Amino acid sequence: MEEELQQALRHVQKGNIILYPTDTIWGIGCDATNTKAVKKIYSIKNREERKSMIVLLSDFNQLKDYVEEVPSIASDLIKYIDRPLTIIYSGAKNLASKLIAKDGTIAIRIVKHSFCSELIKRLGKPIVSTSANISGTPSPLFYSHIQDYIKTKVDYIVNLEQNADIINKASTIIKLDKSGKYTIIRE
Repeated sequence: MEEELQQALRHVQKGNIILYPTDTIWGIGCDATNTKAVKKIYSIKNREERKSMIVLLSDFNQLKDYVEEVPSIASDLIKYIDRPLTIIYSGAKNLASKLIAKDGTIAIRIVKHSFCSELIKRLGKPIVSTSANISGTPSPLFYSHIQDYIKTKVDYIVNLEQNADIINKASTIIKLDKSGKYTIIRE
């Protein structure tokens, strides 16, 4: 894993795009503060720029650097929901502007995957995580289901978990307002 971490980190630091395993499904990612890299992901996915993408952090304490105000219930939700949880927060900051929705929100997941978590720690910044598919097509459940087109458009493919046969699901998504009230967007 160490060699893959070093390779992925070098690419992300250069503004490149990686294809990597996560705690959910395979993702396309980059430095979430790098506007040019984020634009490249939109282009690869043929995704409308008005549709924001998920950002991964390695630690709950990092949230304050990317969200103006973190509702206190957020830590309990992350702690007690037993599957990967993406929370949409108000007041996004310090991220590439294309990632921030028009209403100022951002979708963030505290990742529970050793490779992703360590990559984010070493980078010292969040990374983008969007499904490894062209927008509008099904999200691939396995590495082998990722279209060749996607594989040829990224700068680096992480050589881990490519033969895994565990079916992971996309994360649960909850929209959380500053008062702590939340709405389930995707189960």
